Amino acid sequence: MLPAPKTRGRPPTNRRHIIDAILYIVKGGVQWRLLPAEFPPWQTVYDNFRKWALDHTWGSINACLRAEVREGVGKRSRPTAAILDSQSVKSDPHGGEVGYDAGKRIKGRKRHILVDTLGLLLGVHVTPASTTERDGAQGLLSQVLGWFTWLRLLWVDGGYQGDAFAKWVKSVRPNLSVEVVKRSDGVTGFKLLPRRWVVERTFGWLMRHRRLVRDYESTELSAEAWVYIAMIRIQLRRLA
Repeated sequence: MLPAPKTRGRPPTNRRHIIDAILYIVKGGVQWRLLPAEFPPWQTVYDNFRKWALDHTWGSINACLRAEVREGVGKRSRPTAAILDSQSVKSDPHGGEVGYDAGKRIKGRKRHILVDTLGLLLGVHVTPASTTERDGAQGLLSQVLGWFTWLRLLWVDGGYQGDAFAKWVKSVRPNLSVEVVKRSDGVTGFKLLPRRWVVERTFGWLMRHRRLVRDYESTELSAEAWVYIAMIRIQLRRLA
């Protein structure tokens, strides 16, 4: 699944060791320079991480593994339904663009993700936390809807309700229906909502990776790559 190494220059570093180092970082949350000595030099690991983020290798690997996991539980490799949601996380001081989410009172970035009915990642779009759910969702769906031609139903929460968003989705994909899963006004305390819990569980899986507990990345591209890498790790453990 990885790009072929260059045939010129010094012998390439073992790819398995590079992947192990990147999975170690996403789980442990350590800085690049604090990578243990048994791994390749951190500059080599970072160079490959960045290169594979730029050419969308991480997203491609996630897609291949997701198809394997789905087929392993008796589902088609291509999903017909998906759930959309977002999560705001605080940012560490860095040179990247951030925003303030007034609703969550968080200064940082917002992760917009699309998952299938198993909670497996279909796509991720990272924006400043000040971006509205609808604008972030449109940015995400504009990127991924071309890949998932079988999608027929999209579940969302109350933040995406309104004719404007539903009409925009119809303009992009006429055969894709949007269904809003609302929380009842009369319910107090915790309430498990149909379909919504699937994407919330995915956020829980991601937050068990210390690199994702806060936003440490100076670019949105790197922030999206780490979300894909965390899901790659989850799927590899399922397939092991």
